[in-house]
Amino acid sequence: MSINELIEGLHPLERKVLPYLSVCKSLKEIQEKSKLQEIEVSRALQWLENKNVVKIKRNNFELVEIGKNGKIYFENGLPEKQFLKSIKIKNLTLDAISDKTKLSRQELNISLGLLKRKNAIIFGKEIEITPVGKELLKSKSPEEEFLKKLPVDKSSLNENEKKLLKDLLKRKELVLVNIKKDKLVELTSVGKKLSKIKLTGDYIEGLTPAIIRNESWKDKKFRRYDVEINVPKIYPGKRHFINESKNYAKKIWLSMGFKEMTGPAVNSGFWNFDALFVPQDHPAREMQDTFFLKGKSTLPEKKLVDAVKKQHEDGWDYKWDSELAKKTVLRTHTTVLSARTLAGLKESDFPVKYFSIGRNYRNEALDWSHLFEFNQSEGIVVDPKANFKQLLGYLREFFEKMGYDKVRFRPAYFPYTEPSVEIDVYSNEKNKWLELGGAGILRPEVVKPLLGKDIPVLAWGFGLGRVILPYYGIKDLRDFYKNDLKQLKEMKSWI
Repeated sequence: MSINELIEGLHPLERKVLPYLSVCKSLKEIQEKSKLQEIEVSRALQWLENKNVVKIKRNNFELVEIGKNGKIYFENGLPEKQFLKSIKIKNLTLDAISDKTKLSRQELNISLGLLKRKNAIIFGKEIEITPVGKELLKSKSPEEEFLKKLPVDKSSLNENEKKLLKDLLKRKELVLVNIKKDKLVELTSVGKKLSKIKLTGDYIEGLTPAIIRNESWKDKKFRRYDVEINVPKIYPGKRHFINESKNYAKKIWLSMGFKEMTGPAVNSGFWNFDALFVPQDHPAREMQDTFFLKGKSTLPEKKLVDAVKKQHEDGWDYKWDSELAKKTVLRTHTTVLSARTLAGLKESDFPVKYFSIGRNYRNEALDWSHLFEFNQSEGIVVDPKANFKQLLGYLREFFEKMGYDKVRFRPAYFPYTEPSVEIDVYSNEKNKWLELGGAGILRPEVVKPLLGKDIPVLAWGFGLGRVILPYYGIKDLRDFYKNDLKQLKEMKSWI
């Protein structure tokens, strides 16, 4: 952009501020010289910075200011001066001085100590002023001279003034030291050229009905607007990036004709383990993997419980214990929702497809790849005609829509599916395959007790956190919930 184009695009506030930039270095100085409000100067400087006319440095400094009591003493005199004036003509007792000056006990004690150190008084039954004290009354004390200078930048004080400040800070609200923020302004090479040019011309900011009617616009220029200029970033309100990605994943499943499953986070061991054919002596049911809660849960209808019990005792050859099934747990996987959903279906409901995205809880040691609370996506397809190839097709479609070009499946083992596969996706960023979850066809031992008959049920489950890690450039799962405001403001939206 040429200098002429830059001049034509200057805002009226920028024009008012520019003449002072070659002589004033701080926002406060510019404000005093230009007689503009602080907000007007700040805006003008911000716009000029965007146009590469100035560079702005944010500066924090300590400002020494007069306190509440300091303002009173500035008008009426410091307590020690009032003390000396009261005994200038006649010696008085300390009580008499108090009555005459109306100084508080604290102010009297401070004055007494200061004046004794300066040899300004002789302390006895009555207090007597000395020649030194009379000389002090004739001139301004260093303390008074210091108060007269305020406010002042602490860094500009000399050694004597710093010692004086240290003493004054010991006195109640005489002086205060506050952290202040200022902006230091420096002209760029473009700014230096611009500051030498006398800004003339009357520019129109915008059309109004009056300007159109009287045709005054014909004799004036319109201010140039630069639509490509850098502007300050504005961070609009938005959902947490985890919730954005969860909502996107939900839309994918819904677009493929799935219905959403919902259910409680607190469940019985029956739904969380037994209904999924997990034996009661399985390590996953121990405290190291599961959060158990106080109290016992109620079991569902007897017919279903008996069916699950029989399947366990026939399949695992042990005595099934209903008391273990009543233990209350925080769900360790959203597969519990699949079990609950299957138990509520009738044959007339088939075929049907369900998904869920919800939080699960496991007693894990925290590290970059493990949290004790995590989001999982779950799904089932209940259809007498369903087959393994369809399962792979659903999963491939989902992960491709989540942004992964390459998806592969490997044979695997899971307790309640057969056949089973591991789901891998290729990370272009890490240049390697990443394992994200498991899938398969539910075993008859799971399906028969819940549905009353054995039909194909496609099922899968995977942690959503690992799916979205590459998109957000996060390498540590703990960063999902650190609630860093800078991260939340600058995190890109899920597209």
